[in-house]
Amino acid sequence: MDPREAARKAADPRVAAILEILAETYPDARCALEHENPFQLLIATILSAQCTDKRVNIITRRLFPRLPRPEDYLAISQEELEELIRDCGLYREKARNIRATCRILVERYGGEVPRTLEELIQLPGVGRKTANVVLSNAFGVPAIAVDTHVLRVSNRLGLASSPDPLKTERQLMEAIPRELWSQAHHWLIHHGRNICHARNPACPICPLLRHCPEGQRRLGPGAGAETGAPAGGPAAGGADAERRVVDAPGAAGR
Repeated sequence: MDPREAARKAADPRVAAILEILAETYPDARCALEHENPFQLLIATILSAQCTDKRVNIITRRLFPRLPRPEDYLAISQEELEELIRDCGLYREKARNIRATCRILVERYGGEVPRTLEELIQLPGVGRKTANVVLSNAFGVPAIAVDTHVLRVSNRLGLASSPDPLKTERQLMEAIPRELWSQAHHWLIHHGRNICHARNPACPICPLLRHCPEGQRRLGPGAGAETGAPAGGPAAGGADAERRVVDAPGAAGR
């Protein structure tokens, strides 16, 4: 189904309008972490905590050819792995978690990545966000991974009303049609990176301005109305929640 058509299935017309605009604005949005299989995505996502996707990709381009399987990470020392991922923040902790995770994959799952949220979050270094990224992008399971961008943008738009990632995830799952969960995750990330920055968001050029409570608060009621639909009203306390959300603890990382 065309994403714009799926967006119209949202129960709330304002949510439907937001999703349709996001679909039109970011038609090519996808996971920015380079990977060829579920295991590579799992490792890349563990590395991405407090590190940019761009830097992770630089690291994994030299890491994956040398260590393609979980067994390979167990054949080198902790110190050797640390050296390979040194350019990534928290590299010592990540090296420990990666080796511990690889040991579990080998001993319990025959070297394969498990396909359920419950199993994934038992792996060292894997929280709910990382698990949802893997489920969604590697296995095609509908999921919304809430990172710092998704948390910030969804609260500003009034799609959610909590600084807590888990509560935000549940609110987004209620508001967004299930078939768009994974794609909406990518749309919100791209919007956060390109326009809805943590500080100094580019509200005047935002295609969602007329639907955004936080944009209305910043620029004044009715801002963006000249582009079409009426300005978005209060939805789930978006603006107030957003002021608590920017760089909230737990929003980034795992």
